[in-house]
Amino acid sequence: MFVVGGESLIDLVPTGAGADAERVALAGGSPFNCAIALSRLGNDTGFLCPISQDEYGDLLLTPLAENGVAVLLKDRVAAPTTKAIVTFNDKMQASYVFERGADRAFTREGLLAALPEAVTLYQIGGFCPILEADAAVWRDVVDQAIARGATVSFDINVRDKLVDDEAGYRARLSQFLDRAHLVKLSEEDHEWLEPGKSIETHATELLERPNCALVVVTLGEHGSRAFSRAAHGSAPIHAPPVFGDTVGAGDSLMAGILTWLKDNDRLGQEPMAGLTNTELDAMLGFGAVVAGINCGRKGCQPPNRAEVDAVLAA
Repeated sequence: MFVVGGESLIDLVPTGAGADAERVALAGGSPFNCAIALSRLGNDTGFLCPISQDEYGDLLLTPLAENGVAVLLKDRVAAPTTKAIVTFNDKMQASYVFERGADRAFTREGLLAALPEAVTLYQIGGFCPILEADAAVWRDVVDQAIARGATVSFDINVRDKLVDDEAGYRARLSQFLDRAHLVKLSEEDHEWLEPGKSIETHATELLERPNCALVVVTLGEHGSRAFSRAAHGSAPIHAPPVFGDTVGAGDSLMAGILTWLKDNDRLGQEPMAGLTNTELDAMLGFGAVVAGINCGRKGCQPPNRAEVDAVLAA
């Protein structure tokens, strides 16, 4: 099973321009989105995050059930659902202000008990390093997933508005990076983490960590790049016929990359380390189609495998 651990939340998305625009509530959160995208692409997927008893919790459970994602924590929690207030710039790129709640309502014992006995892939959520109390628990979960056979992926997804202790956050982030076999980051993550450093240098430094074998960097409208220990590759975006917005684009791309790696028997530290230029280009191209189809819709609505295959065939 592919297991995604981390936050789910409700995106409160404006329906028009201006500060007074009405907002619609949409199920979201990067790990939540990625879990749904993975399942739509044909992967056996579980989601490891507490779900609130409130009405927004109902809104989160519905798409998980509709898309066949296993909810690994069965008992719902009293804490209110975490919320993200979304705004868009003139390119329809989203930014977020967060109100945290149920995503933190877990215990170490509960998470470890919910983890499947066999884990093919474990993905770390971007909120996991933000607070020390949370990070200590999630590190144990990651270590247990590794002990159960998991390849570990980490979509860094820096949320600087939630970071009150930058030095502590960077230290905790580093501990998760040392556990990850695949690291994905956006150009904005890169610039926040390593201002003034080239992407190539940053990727090389990540690959020098104990377990990292593959680094993926997304560049917005300029596509994406990937670096293995053997090669590097790139791919442009897949532009949909009609553009919606970019919500969930990175999560969809990540799901596409993980699916490509599994389907091509390249999921794992050694196989990923040896990926060639041609393979990296193909991997990113597959992910770009998944992300591009999603961007043709409003909100995060990743494609299913048939939709992706149809675009690739054309």
